[in-house]
Amino acid sequence: MSEAPTPEKAPPKSPGAAGRLLLDLGPLLVFFLVNFLAPVPDVSRIFVATGAFMVAMLAAMAVSQLRYRFISPLLWFSALMVVVLGGLTLWLHDETFIKIKPTIYYAVVTALLVFGMATGRNLLKAVLGSAYPGLSERGWHLLTRNWAAYFGVMAVLNEVVWRTQTTNFWVSFKLWFFLPATFVFAALNVPMLMRHGLTLEEAEEEQPTLPTE
Repeated sequence: MSEAPTPEKAPPKSPGAAGRLLLDLGPLLVFFLVNFLAPVPDVSRIFVATGAFMVAMLAAMAVSQLRYRFISPLLWFSALMVVVLGGLTLWLHDETFIKIKPTIYYAVVTALLVFGMATGRNLLKAVLGSAYPGLSERGWHLLTRNWAAYFGVMAVLNEVVWRTQTTNFWVSFKLWFFLPATFVFAALNVPMLMRHGLTLEEAEEEQPTLPTE
């Protein structure tokens, strides 16, 4: 007598738009909230917020792995940066390390995108390809070029702000300028993407993860 076929395991469930935003931006929002609301002296808030940031980032990775059986390359990269530079911030009690994190993140992403274009390998397409259905090779090249330029500018801007302003101003600037600027920049690219083959209806269903630090 033949054995009954073993039912196949269900494929990993892909996070929806809300899930992706929560995983990618949730830890950063925890950092902002703790920095503004923690009942500790002002000089200690950045360190308490950094510790909370590290815990929230590890929690986001755990949720992503347990619920979706997948951790995106961007989340891996962000977590590595937060754990290493956040750890140095707490260990040496020097907030400089967490302040330069966005600079290093933006500079590394810019360098990788430029290197990919120079060597004929579109790294942005490799990471976000399924999120932009129908986009032509020319469209991918333009999108990569635009993001590389954007991240280069943001790296310089972060350096200027943290070196010339107070810690509280730097945190507020990250919250009220850096985050909104990323979403606005992504939206400004949509008309160009549509001219180069992007299928907007399918793209809206996929909701690509924005490369934020």
